[in-house]
Amino acid sequence: MLCSYSSQRLFLLLLLLAGTYLTGSAQVTSDQNSTNAPATTPVTKPEPAAKPMLRMNLSDDGKHFIQVTFLNQLWLRYNDSNPGTSVYETAKPSTFDVSLRRTRIQLFGQLTDRVFFYAQFGQNNFNYLSARKNGTFFHDVIGEYAVVPGHFSLGGGLTAWSGLSRYASPSVGTILGMDAPLYQQATNDATDQFLRKLSVYAKGKLGKLDYRIALTNPLPIQTSTMAPTVVTRNADFSLDAPSNQVQGYFSYQFFDQESNLTPYNTGSYLGQKRVFNVGAGFITQPGAMAHLDAQGQVVNTAMNLLAVDVFYDAPINREKSSAVTLYGSYAHYDFGPGYIRNLGVNNPANGVVAGQGSFNGSGNAFPMIGTGDIFFGQAGYLLPKSKPASCQLQPYASLMMANYDRLASTMVSYDLGLNWLVNGHGSKFSLNYQNRPIFGLADTTTGLAPHTGSKGAVVLQYQIYVQ
Repeated sequence: MLCSYSSQRLFLLLLLLAGTYLTGSAQVTSDQNSTNAPATTPVTKPEPAAKPMLRMNLSDDGKHFIQVTFLNQLWLRYNDSNPGTSVYETAKPSTFDVSLRRTRIQLFGQLTDRVFFYAQFGQNNFNYLSARKNGTFFHDVIGEYAVVPGHFSLGGGLTAWSGLSRYASPSVGTILGMDAPLYQQATNDATDQFLRKLSVYAKGKLGKLDYRIALTNPLPIQTSTMAPTVVTRNADFSLDAPSNQVQGYFSYQFFDQESNLTPYNTGSYLGQKRVFNVGAGFITQPGAMAHLDAQGQVVNTAMNLLAVDVFYDAPINREKSSAVTLYGSYAHYDFGPGYIRNLGVNNPANGVVAGQGSFNGSGNAFPMIGTGDIFFGQAGYLLPKSKPASCQLQPYASLMMANYDRLASTMVSYDLGLNWLVNGHGSKFSLNYQNRPIFGLADTTTGLAPHTGSKGAVVLQYQIYVQ
């Protein structure tokens, strides 16, 4: 059991295993690159160099550089509101709004053969209910040193180098659907900052195995917007000072190798790669959660999250530029008995009319994260390029099913959508329909919330991504 070790011991054990392997790996690499290496030594062909728009080379060969990227995602949305939804005490059975889902600027660079830095600045979820002149903030700021270049790097800072699953750290500019499966960001804004954490981490590749492990100092729940005021029979984050958190994600990459320059994993390569990965990850934190036992005493328990996933993204016809993207994941979350969290992405409402609400809360929220088992599946098909234009269409669908402790039945949510790729991910329109479940107020006898119906939302997004 992971919780039988302290967080620090587990992190150091994983680090030691990686370092021990790499001592030999570095020697093998050195031998193969020497003039005495046998003629049959396989040579990996480098990938074609990308042509970034905002990049300054620091060396003649371009290996040392500084690069800037920009991303903006504009939303136009109609939402069929949850029961009893209100905006400043005015009933709102439905809403239409214009918002900025994400606005980001990235600055990163390879300063030497071993030194890399990365910073990301911006804001999320700016809509008509947001505070005016809302402050942007740093999402990531890290420094990294390659101990064994390509195999073993150490870094630290505010970072998304974390564990659990592929889209715990999604590349938001290349997402297949309207949004990433946000349940994989299991502590988002509870004990981290929009999934980023204050961590020291190790990353690298051992042959076809890509790995990342991190030791994290979680943020206290008291500094979030969801701090519990009292401890109840249902688990929530503990009001005690947080203990350290250990996490990791390991992905075996059978075909093309994915870049691990930054922590963010691509959603769709649009036929540019042939990728087939099988991954597994975890997050564990002793004493992270608290609840009352049958005697009314406070009990602290560990948070243990486990996940496995598979990702396949490959061209079907290279001449016509058609491709397929498939992703599946299973996760088991243990936050303690009865933990559940409703999440409304970029929520267009801020209240509920007294006596008319549901378990979901206001706006577009639904039970997304909790103690239980979760399945997520996603599929997309990139149609051949149209002529004479180079535009492409990419229909997609996703399904999330979860059995949570606090719900009387399975939580099911699905998305159907279409991407119109005007210029790849650089200029992209996405039209998405999401169907989410509605759960009634919890039964006073069982404590479980019954399923009572569903609501929907339609979103049109326009993305500009300059890289």
